[in-house]
Amino acid sequence: MSLGGGKKSRKLFEQAKKVTPGGVHSPVRAFRAVGGTPVFMASAKGAYLKDADGKTYVDYVGSWGPAILGHAHPAVTGAVKKATGRGLSFGTPHEGEVELSRMIRRMVPSLEKVRFCNSGTEATMSCLRLARGFTRRNGIVKFSGCYHGHSDALLVAAGSGALTLGRPDSAGVTPGAVQDTHVLPFNDPGAAEELFAKRGAEIAAVLLEPIPANAGLILPVPGFLGKLRELTREHGSLLIFDEVMTGFRLAPGGAQQLLGIRPDLSAFGKVIGGGLPVGAFGGRAEVMDHLAPDGPVYQAGTLSGNPMAMAAGLAQLKELAKGKIYRQLEKTGAALERMFREELRSADRRDPFVRIGSMFCLFCRPEGGPIRNLQDAEKIDRDRYAKLFHGLLEHGVYFPPSQFETCFLSAAHGPRELEITRKALRAALREA
Repeated sequence: MSLGGGKKSRKLFEQAKKVTPGGVHSPVRAFRAVGGTPVFMASAKGAYLKDADGKTYVDYVGSWGPAILGHAHPAVTGAVKKATGRGLSFGTPHEGEVELSRMIRRMVPSLEKVRFCNSGTEATMSCLRLARGFTRRNGIVKFSGCYHGHSDALLVAAGSGALTLGRPDSAGVTPGAVQDTHVLPFNDPGAAEELFAKRGAEIAAVLLEPIPANAGLILPVPGFLGKLRELTREHGSLLIFDEVMTGFRLAPGGAQQLLGIRPDLSAFGKVIGGGLPVGAFGGRAEVMDHLAPDGPVYQAGTLSGNPMAMAAGLAQLKELAKGKIYRQLEKTGAALERMFREELRSADRRDPFVRIGSMFCLFCRPEGGPIRNLQDAEKIDRDRYAKLFHGLLEHGVYFPPSQFETCFLSAAHGPRELEITRKALRAALREA
């Protein structure tokens, strides 16, 4: 079995390491968790990636979520082409910002007002600053394994890349930056109740992924999110949902629509831009009106509301707003889940398989059992996942190069792609 990319990928990686730390521009891409050489991609179309050596793969990364319609969807690429003809960046207000804001408001009722930024990291960082400015409190509650970008106050007990590299925190984050950040275990309402009983008057906001997707995929137990909503209301704190992964992917209104919980603020990204860099945050008007220029909380960005990103986002959300794509994704997701469970049983494997809608994760955990929090997620066999990853890769299926990431389906995945995946999984399970 070859480990990773082919001849051209290996050559590109050697060149990249000379000019870029680790040879990559985001740590998980370096294949440190699975070994071997990163695969350098040359193009993407529909459900497929093509690498620099010309090999194609059924893609379950989907640019980490935004390719919900499939790569290079004509509605999105067509909108971007038209936008580029009008100019790449204005640095001024423009109609596209208004149109996309109105579309997002219609799809997510909790967002009475919206502000665009350039990434999910910016969106969550801005939500925290706004929550502190609105409540005039400093304390923040986050949950182990939830990743909210790489801003200092949130890069503690994070998931995703930090777990992949075996570094739960980051050098360069000062004690002062996280002194007001309280970390709790996910799916433990008792721990939240205890903290609020002691420190409720100091807590500005509770921030979490309603469905964590950066420590694998973890589903909230019944009543957990409702308890957080109850506690924040009781103590005058804000509830913030990080829907960078789940927003517009699980339902038109995101996880909050699916789960029936209305937060005060929400952070979005990825799916809005259809593949271009974009972020957004929004919520109750009385909170959002504390942002400059109306209020005292400063937030800005030259490329916020970039016309190309707005055009791509509007095109993608118009397709999603039709609703039929979510039914299609659920149908494909259910078929994929049946296929995975059948192949796992045939291979006498008890590894947990978690899915919700078009998001899923196979945890390489031989003893099986439910995955309720980060502690459960960390009880995985990393070597086994590495073997599974490379087995799938060898047979033309691209999974995340880390056990602590989530897989994504697109509307372009169908029976043909699932059959390729079944054959690849069967072979990979034999080798792993």
